[in-house]
Amino acid sequence: MINLPVLVLNQNYEPLNVCRVRRAVVLLYRGRAEMLENGSGFIHSANRIFPVPSVIRLDYFIKRPRPERKLTRLEVFNRDQYTCQYCGRETQQLTLDHVVPRYRGGQHTWENVVSACIPCNRRKAGRTPSEARMKLTHSPSLPRGNLLFYIPSHYLQTQEGWQKYLPQ
Repeated sequence: MINLPVLVLNQNYEPLNVCRVRRAVVLLYRGRAEMLENGSGFIHSANRIFPVPSVIRLDYFIKRPRPERKLTRLEVFNRDQYTCQYCGRETQQLTLDHVVPRYRGGQHTWENVVSACIPCNRRKAGRTPSEARMKLTHSPSLPRGNLLFYIPSHYLQTQEGWQKYLPQ
């Protein structure tokens, strides 16, 4: 029971991380956090009973820098939703394509890299989309979304009480 996950929120209700019940109870006992959602059950000590928290909020604000999103294959595929940006086919076998080829001065940036299926990437070859007579379904850009905190999907499926505290 002390190894159940607990969602930890910053003072402004922004998700910070996921900790275990044991750590959450220590924060509650020391007065560093407040319990927002009650989990299931209680923890009994020699002379006290602690409710098992599911969501806690810290009483102090933790300032964190906003990191830049890294340009990786997986991030590009996630941004493009595993869809070829030329033909629109959804597949798991994708390659990265530079809209303006690198040998022509195209940069390896979010605005120049898209996901493409293998046949489309071969067809485009080392040309620009207009030269290859191909059209992009979406123009590439920096992905949107909350980068500061990632919750594994198995927690989202099992912890229904967390949904109202998480950005959609």
